[in-house]
Amino acid sequence: MDIDAALAQLDGAPVDELGFATVDQHRALRQGYPEVVYGEGKLPAQVEAICERLAEGGDGFLVTRASEETQRLLVARWPDAEVNALGRTVLLRSGGAARGEAPRAGAQAKHGKSTTPRPVAIVTAGTSDLPVGEEAAVTLDAIGHTVVRVTDVGVAGIHRVLAKRDVLDGAGVVIVIAGMDGALPSVVGGLVRCPVIAVPTSVGYGAAFGGLAPLLTMLNSCSAGVTVCNIDNGFGAAMAAARILNA
Repeated sequence: MDIDAALAQLDGAPVDELGFATVDQHRALRQGYPEVVYGEGKLPAQVEAICERLAEGGDGFLVTRASEETQRLLVARWPDAEVNALGRTVLLRSGGAARGEAPRAGAQAKHGKSTTPRPVAIVTAGTSDLPVGEEAAVTLDAIGHTVVRVTDVGVAGIHRVLAKRDVLDGAGVVIVIAGMDGALPSVVGGLVRCPVIAVPTSVGYGAAFGGLAPLLTMLNSCSAGVTVCNIDNGFGAAMAAARILNA
């Protein structure tokens, strides 16, 4: 198109109205990564329609909290889509991007960075915390960051996380995910110099109050500078880590 037509298009509202959703098509230009679809509470057909609009722009899509029905529907529509059943995510990579490759409109490419950021270490206290960890891992992978996983290293056996010091020291950001007493982020925060993002999970018996107990523990951490995300919010922790690394 000519210059005037291009300017007219850019001046238009950068959204697609679907009636039940307003798709933000310019988020990749503003923030370096496209809009992510939160699947919980949406009908599978609604998620499919939103993903259709996102995929048309060439950025692929990422759906979090996708039900099994939604997962099946999206894979039937896009056979190349990758499902992480544990993390409840569906990822269609942008424009043929390979695993671990930055998206077409990724922040690294946008700002002309030539160096690869250090990986994000995702540390889970117990196996039951893995779904939140996998949501974070898929999100980071979708926007072009390398992830290393450190699993089942809760404070009930403190030697397990101490044995992973080399992995923690090599990370650019550490995301620590824990339920029950929520003590692991304080331990990790006292071991590393990079940013630590803590995510409480709803794992635990009655007095854990669905994640409230570990949330309060993490907010009261004595390790300086530990940042805390919402309960079970692996996606939010991943996006915060990406912003830190892209700054």
